[in-house]
Amino acid sequence: MSTPRTDVEQVELANTAYYEAMERGDFEELSSLWLVPLDTSDDDVEGEGAVVSCVHPGWPVLNGRGEVLRSYALIMANTEYIQFFLTDVRVSVSGDTALVTCTENILSGGPAPDDGDELGPLVGQLVVATNVFRRTADGWKLWSHHASPVLAESDEEEDEDTAG
Repeated sequence: MSTPRTDVEQVELANTAYYEAMERGDFEELSSLWLVPLDTSDDDVEGEGAVVSCVHPGWPVLNGRGEVLRSYALIMANTEYIQFFLTDVRVSVSGDTALVTCTENILSGGPAPDDGDELGPLVGQLVVATNVFRRTADGWKLWSHHASPVLAESDEEEDEDTAG
């Protein structure tokens, strides 16, 4: 495999590593991908350094590395299976900041029912996401993740649209 030559390629790899760590349930790897406030210069945010943030679909805003990582530990503990199929991926780099927008086509399953060894029911979900990365001495690190569900039209709405 060749070494990424451009910032865009490096950000694409960092973004992919984030989703792959989620799929594997690798909390240690996922934690290493998030920005540590000391990874940024002191002039990023007055007196605080860069504070990471995260919004999972349907959740309130989570601020601070500890709060964000606890949310991922909770998700991983309660998700037996998750797979991301990313589409519409766009990467934009400006200096030491990169923005990735994408659609997360998610397939997930919860814990098995009490009486079986199989996965719980699989559920599909369509989510749009924005991931913001910062360049550090250790490479591109995730600064913010914001994901929102895409509202799908129900069959009833489609019937009303075609009937009129």
